[in-house]
Amino acid sequence: MASSSKANLTEEEDDEEEEFEHFDDFTLASSWERFISEIEATCRQWLADGPKNLLEKGAVHLDSSNNIYKVKSALKNASKIYSMEYYFEINNNGKIADWNCTLHDLQICFGVKEFLVISPQSGSGVVLDAPEASKLLSSVAIALSNCSSLWPAFVPVHDPSRKAFIGIQNMGTVFTRRFEADRIGSQVPIKFMHLEGLYELFVSKFAYSTLDHSMHIFKVHLIMKLTYRTLPNDDNDNDIPEADAENAESEALAGSDNRNRKHWDDDCPWSEWYSAEDPVKGFDLVTTWSEKVVESSLEMAEMENASPHEAEKWILTPNLSPNLDSSKGDRIGFASQMQLLVNALAMSFEAQFMEDFVSAVENPGSDNLKSSMVIPPPTVLDCVLKDLFHEGLQFPDFAKGKHNSSQAIKGAPVDSLFSQFCLHSLWFGNCNIRAIAVLWIEFVREIRWCWEESQPLPKMPANGSIDLATCLINQKLQMLAICIEKKRELNEEFQDCIGSNDAEFAHMEEDIQVGESTSFHAQSQGFDGKHDSPLTPEGFNESKTVLSKFSTNSQDAHSADKSPSDSIRRGSAGPVGSMKLLKSCQSLHAPFTQNAPLMTEDMHEERLRAVEAFGDSFNFSAQLERETLSSDMAAFKAANPDAVFEDFIRWHSPGDWENDGSEANCLSKSLAEGIKDDWPPRGRLSQRMSGDGNLWRKIWNDAPILPAYDQKPLLDPNREGEKILHYLETVRPHQLLEQMVCTAFRASADTLNQTNFGSLKLMTTKMDQLYLTMASTLRPLQVKPLSENSETIEDLRRLCVVLEHVEKLLTLAASLHRKFLQAPSIYEAIFSDYYNFYLQTTGMGSADVDVQK
Repeated sequence: MASSSKANLTEEEDDEEEEFEHFDDFTLASSWERFISEIEATCRQWLADGPKNLLEKGAVHLDSSNNIYKVKSALKNASKIYSMEYYFEINNNGKIADWNCTLHDLQICFGVKEFLVISPQSGSGVVLDAPEASKLLSSVAIALSNCSSLWPAFVPVHDPSRKAFIGIQNMGTVFTRRFEADRIGSQVPIKFMHLEGLYELFVSKFAYSTLDHSMHIFKVHLIMKLTYRTLPNDDNDNDIPEADAENAESEALAGSDNRNRKHWDDDCPWSEWYSAEDPVKGFDLVTTWSEKVVESSLEMAEMENASPHEAEKWILTPNLSPNLDSSKGDRIGFASQMQLLVNALAMSFEAQFMEDFVSAVENPGSDNLKSSMVIPPPTVLDCVLKDLFHEGLQFPDFAKGKHNSSQAIKGAPVDSLFSQFCLHSLWFGNCNIRAIAVLWIEFVREIRWCWEESQPLPKMPANGSIDLATCLINQKLQMLAICIEKKRELNEEFQDCIGSNDAEFAHMEEDIQVGESTSFHAQSQGFDGKHDSPLTPEGFNESKTVLSKFSTNSQDAHSADKSPSDSIRRGSAGPVGSMKLLKSCQSLHAPFTQNAPLMTEDMHEERLRAVEAFGDSFNFSAQLERETLSSDMAAFKAANPDAVFEDFIRWHSPGDWENDGSEANCLSKSLAEGIKDDWPPRGRLSQRMSGDGNLWRKIWNDAPILPAYDQKPLLDPNREGEKILHYLETVRPHQLLEQMVCTAFRASADTLNQTNFGSLKLMTTKMDQLYLTMASTLRPLQVKPLSENSETIEDLRRLCVVLEHVEKLLTLAASLHRKFLQAPSIYEAIFSDYYNFYLQTTGMGSADVDVQK
C-alpha cells in the first residue's frame, strides 16, 4: 500500500512540474504581447455583451446613420495610446444594405456590417508609418484569432484627407482577407476621371499577370453610382458678369445702387424687412445601377455614356445651407429681432416716460443704456418716418394675410400705422430701448403734425367703428383719424360759411347802390343756420352740407298727413309703421339721429368702473348717456312736433311702454275706416319710467327741438383728439412695449402667413399651431399689466424660439416650392422628410445636428 501510495505521490509531483513548465509569466512578456492581450480582453468583453448590452452601457449612435452604433476603448502600447472602436448594427438581418448615404464608408467599400477600427490618439488620427500600421493589424488579427472572432479590423493610414485604410479579416480557414482603400481627391490624373481608367487601375491591383492587362479578359462585378450636381446657389456671390461690368461701373459713378442682381426671396413677403439666405443651395441627383459584369475597358467606356434614365434607382438630395439649423444666434429674421424687443420690454420698467431713456445717457448711473444702445443717424430716422407717413395715404387692406386665429392676438392689423411702426422698430438701432424711445417720440410728433394741420392719418381708416379687438394704441389712432376727418369737415363748412358771408355782403353793397335795400333784408334773414320756418327748398340755401341733408329729408317731411303739424317736421326719416302720436293721432316719425359717440376700450372700462362704483342705478345709467339721450330726444321732437314723452318711450324703449294690446286693432280700424273713437290707445309707462324724479323725463323736458343736423356733434373732435395725443405723449414705457410686443408678434406671423408655399399641409398646420401658441402666451399681456420680474418675460423668450422654428421651416418650404413648381409631389416629399427630422432635433445645439442628413 505504501509503495503504491508512494508511487502515486510521485505521479502527482510530476503533473505539478508539467503545469509549471507551461505557465505564461507576463511579467517577463514583451510590451507587444501585453498589448495583444489587452486587445483580446476588450474584444472578448464586447463579444460577451452583445449589441443590446452595449447599448445599455452607453454605445454612441452615429449621426450619419440610422442604425449604426459604436463603442470605444483606449489601449496603451509602450509610450503610445491607441483608440479601438467597434462599429455594429442593432438589426443585423444578414443582408448588406443597398448603396446609400446612411452606411459607413468602410461598409460601402467592403460590404462589411460590423468591424473594428484602431487608430492612434493624435491630432491626425492616422498611422503615417507603414511598419507601425502592419504591426497594429497583426496585433488585432492575433487577438481576434484567439477570440475566434471573424470581425474585420482596419487601420487609417496616409493623409487624413485621403480617408485611406488597410485592413485584415480572419475567414475561419487557412485564408485571410486583406483590405486596402484609398481616395483620389486632388490632382486627379485625367485617365482616372473616366470609368475606363478606373477599370484598368482596379484590374492592375488584383490581376497577377506580368503581361499587358489590356490583352486579357477579366470579369469585374461592379455597382455604379453617378452623382449629378446642380450649380450652387450662393446669395453672397458678388461677382458681376463681364457684360454688365461697364454698366455697373457707370451706375456706381452715378451714385445709384446696383440692384440688377435679384435675391431669391425678392417676391417673398418678408423681403421688405430682411433678406433670408436661400436654405437650398442646390441638389444632388444620385443614380445607381445594379450589379453588372464588365470584361473590358471598352465596356466601361460605353457605361460612362449611359443615360441617367437607364439607372434603376434615383435619389434626389437637397444641399441645405449649414446655417439652416444654426443655434449661434447669427440668423437674422423676425424671431431674432423679437428677442431684442422682448429684452427692451424687460428694460422698459426702468423709467416712467420714453423721454427718460433718451436723456438717461447723460446721467452718470446709466451704464446699461450707454453700452450697445446705439441710435441710428438722423438720415435713417428720416427714411423710417417717410415710409410711415409720406409714402401715400392709400387705405390698407387689413384682411391681407390675416389668419383665422389672428384676431385672438390683441395687436394691430399688419398694414396699419402702429403695426408698421412696430415692424420698423425691430430693425431700428438693433431694437434697443433707446432707439425705440427716439423713434416713438418722433412718431408722436408726426402724428401731432397731422392733427394740427388736419392732414389724414396714413394707414388708418377715417370712418367706421373702433375695433376693440385690437390694442389700445391702434384704437386711439383709429379714433384720432376719425377726429381729424371730422375736424376737416368742420373746417370746410366754416370756410364755406366765410365765403358765403363775403358774397352776401358784396351783393348787399351792390343793392344799396341801386337802392334795393329790401334784397339785403331777405338775404340776411336767410343767413341764419338754424331754421324754425317750414322746410322748403327756398328756406335752405346756406351750404352744400345743409342742402344735401335737406334733400334726404324733404320727401319724408311732406310724405305724412297734410296737417298744420306736418308742415314743420324736420329731420324725419319717415313714419314708423302705423304708429300714431298719442295726442294728435298723427303718424309717428323716426328721426335722423346722431351716431353714438365713439369710445375706445379704456373709455368703456372707465364707464364700467363708474357703474360699479355707483351701483346698478337706472338714473345713473341715464346720466352717463345724457348727451346721447338729449340728442335723440331733440331730434324726435323736431320730427314729431306734437309728441309727448310717452311717444318717445314707445319708439326709443318699447319695453318701457306697457300696452294692453288694443293698439294694433285700433290702428287697423282707423286706417281702414277713418274711425278715431278708440284713440288714444290704452297703455302706460313702466314703473321705472313713471317713478318720481325720473331722469329721462327731466332730460325730455330740457331737450330743445332740434334736428340732428342742427345739433352740436356728440363727438367733439378737438377735445377727443387732444386727449388721444396726451395719451400718446405720456404713455408709460412698459405699457407701450407690451402693446408693441403683441403687435409685432401678430404682424410677423401675418407677414409670414402671406408666403406662398403651395399645398404643404404640414406647414399649414404649423402656422395654425403658431397662432394658437402666440394667443395663449400673449394673453397675460392683455389681461393685466406686467411686473418687472414677471415670468411672462421668459415665456415670451420661449415664444421667440417657437417663431424661429416656424420661420426656418417656412423659408425652406418657400424655397422648395419655387424650385419645383411643376413637380409638387417632389418638394412635398423633401419637405416632409426634413420636417420629420427637424421635429426630432428641435432644441438641440448646432453641434449635435447634421443638417445634411
